[in-house]
Amino acid sequence: MKCMMCENYSLTHICPSCQTTFLSPSLYKRQLQNGIEVYSFYKYKEIKELLFTKHTDVGFYIYTLLANNSFKNFAQNFLFDLPLVSIGIDESVESGYSHTAILNKALQSRNITPLFAKLRAKNKLKYSGKSKAFRLANPRDFTLKKFPQKQVIIVDDIITTGSTLLEACKVLEVEGKEVLFCLTLVDLQQK
Repeated sequence: MKCMMCENYSLTHICPSCQTTFLSPSLYKRQLQNGIEVYSFYKYKEIKELLFTKHTDVGFYIYTLLANNSFKNFAQNFLFDLPLVSIGIDESVESGYSHTAILNKALQSRNITPLFAKLRAKNKLKYSGKSKAFRLANPRDFTLKKFPQKQVIIVDDIITTGSTLLEACKVLEVEGKEVLFCLTLVDLQQK
């Protein structure tokens, strides 16, 4: 097959050279209105075309590659005194997989245990390309399945306005959970 970026022949969807050259993550930080920090690994323009594979067959491989290059490396270097869990935003399966579950799974480490399908949205509207007003008028309406751990990392692929992560934080806090921070692949403010 050909590398999706340089079009040279490769055994993977993105060749090792392009992974090193174009997909080396950086760490960007934004603070939500509630004071919780959101850490992201890429600028939108760096991986825009790769994000569009989200609901295609090839998206599974692309999101796995991005997760391994960013979330997995982060988890292996992250130290914390107490055991933590991570949960993905609405890990609904579309096109045969959940992109947020792929990101969440990559956090598995000695300090972080991913939990799956714990935070589900009852509202299934698509928010891509919608305004902040639309997002605020149409909340996700999350339900949370119970789990014993108190300290949580929230995982999503993209932060745009921050309204989804804020809503998730509120749901978790009502249940007595402490959201330490959020992780996303991309912060749309980092263009």
